[in-house]
Amino acid sequence: MAGQLNPNLLLAVPLAPLAGSAIAGLFGTKFFGNKIGRAASHSVTILGVLIAFLISFQTLMQVLDGATYSGTLYSWATVAGVKLEVGFLIDSLTAMMMCVVTFVSLMVHIYTIGYMADDEGYNRFFSYISLFTFSMLMLVMSNNFVQLFFGWEAVGLVSYLLIGFWYTRPSAIFANMKAFVINRVGDFGFVLGIGLLLAYAGTMNYAEVFAKKQELAGLTLPGTNWMLITVACICLFIGAMGKSAQFPLHVWLPDSMEGPTPISALIHAATMVTAGIFMVARMSPLFELSDTALSFVLVIGAITALFMGFLGIIQNDIKRVVAYSTLSQLGYMTVALGASAYSVAVFHLMTHAFFKALLFLGAGAVIIGMHHDQDIRNMGGLRKYMPITWITSLLGSLALIGTPFFSGFYSKDSIIEAVQQSHLPGSGFASFAVLAGVFVTAFYSFRMYFLVFHGEERFGKVHHEHQDHSHDEHSDEHHHGLAPGEKPHEAPLVVTLPLILLAIPSVLIGFFTIGSMLYGDFFKNVIFVNAEAHPALEEMTHEFHGAVAMGLHAFTSMPFILALAGVVAAYYCYMVNPKVPAWFYSHFKGIYTILDNKYYMDKINDVVFARGARVLGGGLWNAGDRALIDGLIVNGSAKVVGWFSTIIRHLQSGYIYHYAFVMILGVLAFLIWFMPFPSFAK
Repeated sequence: MAGQLNPNLLLAVPLAPLAGSAIAGLFGTKFFGNKIGRAASHSVTILGVLIAFLISFQTLMQVLDGATYSGTLYSWATVAGVKLEVGFLIDSLTAMMMCVVTFVSLMVHIYTIGYMADDEGYNRFFSYISLFTFSMLMLVMSNNFVQLFFGWEAVGLVSYLLIGFWYTRPSAIFANMKAFVINRVGDFGFVLGIGLLLAYAGTMNYAEVFAKKQELAGLTLPGTNWMLITVACICLFIGAMGKSAQFPLHVWLPDSMEGPTPISALIHAATMVTAGIFMVARMSPLFELSDTALSFVLVIGAITALFMGFLGIIQNDIKRVVAYSTLSQLGYMTVALGASAYSVAVFHLMTHAFFKALLFLGAGAVIIGMHHDQDIRNMGGLRKYMPITWITSLLGSLALIGTPFFSGFYSKDSIIEAVQQSHLPGSGFASFAVLAGVFVTAFYSFRMYFLVFHGEERFGKVHHEHQDHSHDEHSDEHHHGLAPGEKPHEAPLVVTLPLILLAIPSVLIGFFTIGSMLYGDFFKNVIFVNAEAHPALEEMTHEFHGAVAMGLHAFTSMPFILALAGVVAAYYCYMVNPKVPAWFYSHFKGIYTILDNKYYMDKINDVVFARGARVLGGGLWNAGDRALIDGLIVNGSAKVVGWFSTIIRHLQSGYIYHYAFVMILGVLAFLIWFMPFPSFAK
């Protein structure tokens, strides 16, 4: 039954996690004397997120019945006619995001009880992740750019705190600063985009901006022949490139692995990195007006999808393999946005949230079982010791590579099909990239799976040749890895239960939702596509004959063949003939070096931007601060005053007749100046 949602109930969704965060952060830490213990801290934060999830799920059910809400909850300023407000826009897109964010966050909260059990910052961590959930909810529920930007910056700030959670480690401090600075680069573009829309639309409200889209489409940027809407959309997308880690602003995300595993799952699965995808989908009425902006989005996403996948092949840290998988999958979502298949991008966002959270939490369970050794070369044969972690990780991997009937298959294959139907400039390269990425994804995913869960048991041994704990999750004084004779062990129920609960949607949710989300009315009047100019999704609709038919047809499709080839290649290289990777390394060492150095993007950033900024800053300091301000203005003015005073002081002789003589000269000067002279003009 259609109706209006209760705004007070909606307000409880973000405020419940915020309240839990405040209680755990203030009363569970040294700030107020640690007045509550660990049990109270995790209980209050989990309760807050549980309340948010239950209300979000209820909201989704009401939205499916036709209920919506769009309104202002609080107006805190009006500047030159522009209202700065806190308000909610609740439709199918928002309700779906609310459910995904709160469910994944709830699983992460429960998982954290077991994973962080021995950490001194236990209460502080729960406070942070609840605050992170609040920030993301404020972002997705906003109905205006002011609140969107608040949530946008808040998730960036809390991610800084979480990535650097172990603040005594230099690597963690470097990683969180890197994430913070690179996101500021993207946010600069984001602010410019919002500023352009504000300047020419005169409002910050989504609906009011969208209502003026045709007026905006007819404007050009002053002083140029660039379309205003194109510049604004590209600026907005630059913000998304930072948050959603698109090339070349992706370099912060792998280093975010310095944070504890639970936050890696939360950042990479359902919150921060999906903010950019959500924002572009929400701005679909604007992006549809510019093919140039869409082509830009398409090409950037294709580069990220393919080239970040290559980096996952050579990683040996279990969390970093999954991290580069996240980068690649974010590229797939961005490609779908560029192909005007916004609903497909959001669909993949949803399915990816479940199986990527599952893979990260599964990696964390392996790390616990391996006594915090994260090197997959030191594992092997964990299947018989950790059966729940094994089967859930297998299900997550199958979903990731797009196995027919799994959730990832429906969303990933839909992206590939949408790109193949697109006719925008760059769509040919994008089509190749997403197809090639299928093989790459399958190869690195099952390389990790086989090395961790099958084959020779390599733990409990000394591996001097590749023992590297530079990314371990605890300080160096702790023992890492299993001692000789020790065996891995399954994680406790509080860790494995979230794995089981995440595995269920990782397998099933795509099958049950593809019809309504992509080809039904789920996103009707929420996501806007110009079907005449961008017919990809409409053409896909004519070819869709149900989830079962799509799954059966997939067994003869190119993506399935490529995925199967990737799995078989990984099995042969790492289970049957381990000499093959060594052969490739010896014969293609140059390529390996490029991949190992991550395409030298960190060095380019350091040399061109960081060192360039230092050189520019040094030049400005020498020329501006030292020479101009200190040398000319401050010291120069003092020297002028000193020089002038050395001359003037000679007039201060102390003799009265000298002063009287000067007075007479002054009077004489005044008389001459004001004396009227006769005119000799004829």
